[in-house]
Amino acid sequence: MPKRGPAAGRKRIAALTSFVLLLSACGTGAGRPADERPRVVTTFTVIADMARNVAGGLIAVDSITKPGAEVHEYEPTPSDLLTAAKADLVLDNGLGLERWFERFVQRSEAEHVTLTEGVAPIPISGSDAINPHAWMSPRTARHYVIAIRDAFVRLDPAHEAAFRAHAEAYLAELDAVDRSLRAELATIPEQHRALVTCEGAFSYLARDAGLREAYLWPVNSEQEGTPQQIKATTEFVRANGVPTIFCESTVNDQAQRQVAEETGAELGPPLHVDSLSGPDGPVPTYLDLLRHDARVIVEGLRGGAR
Repeated sequence: MPKRGPAAGRKRIAALTSFVLLLSACGTGAGRPADERPRVVTTFTVIADMARNVAGGLIAVDSITKPGAEVHEYEPTPSDLLTAAKADLVLDNGLGLERWFERFVQRSEAEHVTLTEGVAPIPISGSDAINPHAWMSPRTARHYVIAIRDAFVRLDPAHEAAFRAHAEAYLAELDAVDRSLRAELATIPEQHRALVTCEGAFSYLARDAGLREAYLWPVNSEQEGTPQQIKATTEFVRANGVPTIFCESTVNDQAQRQVAEETGAELGPPLHVDSLSGPDGPVPTYLDLLRHDARVIVEGLRGGAR
C-alpha cells in the first residue's frame, strides 16, 4: 500500500474538519440555503405528502425515504443524516414503524413530532407489537393532519390562518374518500366484505370500514408465507367465500398466488401501503393511494356478488 505524504494527510484533515463544520452549521441552522422557508423532514413519502398539503408551499418538506422505498427496514445514508440535521421540524409515524429513526433524533436539534400520539393502536395478532399502519384508514389519518397542522402553527405562527385553511380543505378530501369507500362497500353483500392480504397492513382500514380481515403474515414477520400461514388463509377464504385476495406492492406475492390456486379466488392488483410512487406512477399522492386501494378492494370484493 503506498504511503501518504504530509500533504495528503493535511488534505484529509482539512476535509474532515470541513465536514465537521458543515454538520455544526446544519445543526444550528447556519448556512441555510437560499430557500428561507422553515424546513421539515419526514420519515417516508406518505407523511411528506400530507405535510405538503397542509404547508401549501409555505414550508419546505423533504422525505428521508424516496418513492418506492421500503420504510420498515430502511438503512439511512450520511446524506440522510445531513438532511435531518438541517431540519427545523421532524415528523415520524411512530408505533414501531421506523426503528432506524433514533439516529435522526440524535443528530437533530429540531422539534420532533410523532404523528400517531393519541391514536388508538391495534395490536398485531399473536404478538406484543403494535400495527403501525394507522394512516391506511382515512378516518385515522385525520389525526395525522391535525397533528401536522398544530406542529406547523408552532413552527411558523405568522401563517397560522393559512395552515388551518389548508388542513380543513385536506380533511374534507379525506372525509370524501371515507364516505365513498363506505358507500361502495354497502353495495356488496355482507358475506363478501372480507379483506385478505399478504401482510397485515390494513387492520385500521378494516376496523373503520367494517371489513373482516385475514392475512398471511403479520407486520414485519420473519416468517412469511409458511405452510401454516397458507393453510390458515386458505381456510378463511373458503369459509367466507372471498372472491378476490390481495398482496401489497412491496412484498413477494408467491404465497398468495398459492392461496388463489387452492381456493379459486382471484389475485387482485397490488395494493399500495408504505410508499407513494413517482409522479407518473399509480399513486403519486396519499389521496391517490387511498382512492386506488379503495377502488381495487371494492372491485375485487364485488366480483363475488355478480
